[in-house]
This record gives sequence, structure tokens and C-alpha cells, in this order.
Amino acid sequence: MVQKVFHAQLCGRAAPLHNGPMIHPALLATLPIFVVGFLLVGLRWPASRAMPLSYVTAVLLAVFIWKVPAWNVLAASTKGIIDAAGLLYIIFGAILLLNTLHESGGLQVIRKSFLSVSPDRRVQVIIIAWLFGSFIEGSAGFGTPAAVAVPLLVGIGFPPLAAVVSGMLIQSTPVSFGAIGTPILIGVNTGLGSDAIKEDLLARGMDLETAIQIVGFRVACLHALIGTLIPLIVITAQTRFFGRNKSWWEGLVMWRFALFAALSMTVPYVLVARFLGPEFPSLFGGLIGLAIVVTAARNGWFVPKGEPWDFAPESEWPEEWKATTAVHSPDKLETHTNPPSLVMAWLPYVMVAALFVITRLSVLPIGAWLKQVDLVGSTNFMGAGLKVNFQPLYLPGAAFILIAFLTKLLHRMPAARMQKAVKDSFGVLLKAAVALLFAVPMVQVFLNSGGGNAGLDAMPQELAGAMAKWAKGSWPLFAPTVGGLGASIAGSNTLSNMMFSAFQFGVGKEIGADPLWIVSLQAVGGAAGNMICVHNVVAASAVVGLLGKEGTVIRRTLIPFCYYALAAGLMGMLLSWG
Repeated sequence: MVQKVFHAQLCGRAAPLHNGPMIHPALLATLPIFVVGFLLVGLRWPASRAMPLSYVTAVLLAVFIWKVPAWNVLAASTKGIIDAAGLLYIIFGAILLLNTLHESGGLQVIRKSFLSVSPDRRVQVIIIAWLFGSFIEGSAGFGTPAAVAVPLLVGIGFPPLAAVVSGMLIQSTPVSFGAIGTPILIGVNTGLGSDAIKEDLLARGMDLETAIQIVGFRVACLHALIGTLIPLIVITAQTRFFGRNKSWWEGLVMWRFALFAALSMTVPYVLVARFLGPEFPSLFGGLIGLAIVVTAARNGWFVPKGEPWDFAPESEWPEEWKATTAVHSPDKLETHTNPPSLVMAWLPYVMVAALFVITRLSVLPIGAWLKQVDLVGSTNFMGAGLKVNFQPLYLPGAAFILIAFLTKLLHRMPAARMQKAVKDSFGVLLKAAVALLFAVPMVQVFLNSGGGNAGLDAMPQELAGAMAKWAKGSWPLFAPTVGGLGASIAGSNTLSNMMFSAFQFGVGKEIGADPLWIVSLQAVGGAAGNMICVHNVVAASAVVGLLGKEGTVIRRTLIPFCYYALAAGLMGMLLSWG
């Protein structure tokens, strides 16, 4: 049975504005998104100014058009504040680890280690953002790669804007299997968990578990085909927007190395999805690719001959590229008389990755133990039927903070330097707080706007349903875009899959296409949506002091997102009808 939202939209339902003209609810549902896009990208406002207006827009729509009780809107807003606190906690931990390494001299040692692999920035961005970032995504997810890879890029000499753009662009291919497969195992699984869908699957000769494995493998195949160009896109974005010559060609000449690096990750990624399931594709793909590509880079394989490509000196960078708060660029790195060894400098990041893995593996009880410490822990928060958690020991921020203080001991740092690292980290955190404390509540009001007295479904479902009515048989072309918009608003591929998997399954069934292919397209688009997600951009920017330039970042990532969603949609048109 198709979700009621599909049939409601099929009937062309509209929402009255008091006694005035009828306006389609899907059109109204776009207003919070339009406000963000217009102010952030069009007028180049900082997120700290744009997001409060977007939040007010969502609240007014929820109360006066969707007629959601004011108490429920307050509950959703409060849940958003709690979720934002979790994001700020992660940001603080990531910044603290970076500042601790700066104060200990470890950041300087790490920079030299990358220069020893290759002095070419095009090689470095692939190793750190694409491969190391994929590994961190596979182990922790939830935007953590940006918190690790982006400051690392800045620490070795990348302009902060270039580092954030790179960190956001790779938030695509690995994301569907982030945090040990959470977007598939929890997002899609929850979305398809209704009795009606389970019965439909049984009629097709499979249970829900088998369907999830099929979706996971299909998602991996789609990502591998589309994502193979992502490393080349990352490189050309660097050379075109941040190079001395503003040249596409300086990036395109790296096509052999970029494709080699892409396949080094995506081939094991697909094989793992096929034979091990959705838990480990990004984790093992990133790790295996890292070993292969570092070896190739050291030996100069597939790298064009000639001078290594580099940015102009920092003194020549435009102000737009630079941080608005203090960060640790190479020109500002202090010379430490007793820096740690290479192994000791890298050990904190190795320990962070290890902690992420062991706390997220379901076969180990550690994650379950950590989740028991929940400062909120409600399945009916404020009586509004919302599930709210704040698990400080399980969130990635705990691992960052623990490792930062272990680094103080391992690197034998004076207490004064550690105090400075903590103070500097709080300074950056406060600047990020305003944007996130409005962005995440806006998302929660938007997502939880259903069930009001107007009889409308939540804003995302109204929007998706109208698109399905308009697209009809060409729906596979647009299915990834719905997933992407869902993730860009919610800030999570997992949440997008939860919201839309059942809807996508129902639409696929209604139009006579293979519904599991449509769900797979949803998951792929949901992963790509992280590239343009406002609060992910805010979080990544905050780690390197680039606050206020979020619109500039999204303008750089919007076209790659469109490529990803369109390519997935075109493949979907071929595959879903087959």
C-alpha cells in the first residue's frame, strides 16, 4: 500500500491561507529552504544571520499553515537545541585535538610527513580528504571526516576555504556506509519497517533483511560508478578556484592518478558491500585505498612529471580564503625545540580512528555501554512523541577530548600549553554556536511538522509527494534529488532514508518500477546531499575558523551535488525499469 502522502498529493491537495487563495502546501514547504538559499548563497549572508530567519519561517508555517500545536513546535525546537549541543560538542573536541597537536609540535611533524609522501597539493588532498576521510566516515560518520580531515589540510598549508570545500565534496560516496553502515542498516531499515512493506517483500520472495542487503549492494554499485570522478572533481576545484593560474587543466592533467585513487577505494568498497554487507564498505575501502595510494604517491606512479603543484604564499591569498578566527597555518606554526616523533605525532589520529571503530562495532558491547549514559533519554520528549538522546560518552566528541588529553601526556606538554589549547578551542566554539543553535531547531520543526490540525503531512513529505505527482513515470530521475534535499535539510543521510524510504518504495510500486532500485537511488542521493547541508558546512567551517563564509562553500559544492544527483537519476531511469 502506497503511503497516504503519495495519494494525497496525487489528488492535488492544497492548503488554505486563512480565507485567502489556495496555495499548494508543497510550495509553502519550500520557503524555509528558499530563505536559506537566497540569504546564504544569493546574498552571501553568514549562517549566523540567515539561519534565524529560516527558523522563524519554519515556525510560522508550522503554527499558522500546518496548524501544529505551539507546544509541539517548542518541543521540536528544544530537541533541535539538544542536537545542536551534540554537534558543538563534536566540534569542540575536534578543535581541541587540533590545537593540542599545534601546541605540542605534532602538527608540524604531520605536515612534514605529508610533504615526504608528495609535495604536490593535488596528491595530498586525495590522500587526506578522499581516502583518510572515507575511512573516518566509515568508522564514525555524522560529519566527523570534516572535523578530522579539514583541519589536517589547513595544518599542512591549504587555505581554509579550499580545505572546507574539499572536505564537503567527499561527503558523498562514503556517506551511505558511514558509522558502520548506519544510513542503510538503521535509516533504510527503519523506513521500510512497516508491516505492509514487509508483506510486499515476502510476496517478492525476500524478507526485510535480504532487501536491505540488496539495497546496500546496489547503493555501493551506484556510488562506485558516480563517485569514481569525485577525486578528480576535488582536484580540479583546488586548481580552478584556489590555484595561482585559476586553471581547470592543472587539475585535469592528474586524471590518471585521480582515477587510480578512486578505484583503489571503490573496488574494495563494492566487494565488501557484496560479500560482507553494509557495515564496512567505506571503512575498508578507505583503509585499503590509503595503503595503495600512499605507496603509489611515494613512487610517483601516475603523477605527471614537472614541478609539484602548490598554492600561492599565504600573503597572496584573498581574504575570502582565510579564516576569520585564528588557525594554525604553516606560516604560523611555531618551531618546537622538542617535537614528538613521527609515530607519536600520528598516534592521536590513529587512536581516534581505533576508538571510533571499536565503539561502533555491534559485535562488541562497548558502544552499548557508552550509550547507557544518556542525559536526556526520552522517547516521548515533552509529550510530543519525539525521541531525544544526548549520549556524551558515545558521541565522537568524547573520543576527541579523551585523545586530546592523552596527547598532552604522550607528548609531555606543559600545562600552560594545554590550557591555551582549551581556551582557543572554546573561543572558536562560541562563534559557531549562533548558527547551529538556529539551524538545527529549524530542521527539527521542518521535519516534525506533521500531525497538525490542517491535516497535512510533514513539510518534507508534502514536498516529495508533489514532486512524485509531477514526475510520474520519470520519477527515478528525481528520486536521488529528494534524498539529497532530505539530507541537506536534516543534515543526515540516515534521517533522509528514515523519512523517505517508505515513500520511495511506494512510488516505485505505483509507477511499476523496481521499488528497491528507487530506494537505492534515495540512499545515494541522501549521501550526496551532505555536500550542500548547511549545518555540516557550519560545523566544518567552525573547525578551521571560517565562520561567516558558508554560502561561499555551498556555491562551490552545489554543482558537484547536481552532478551526483543527476548521474544517479539517469542510471536509475535505466536500472529501475529493468
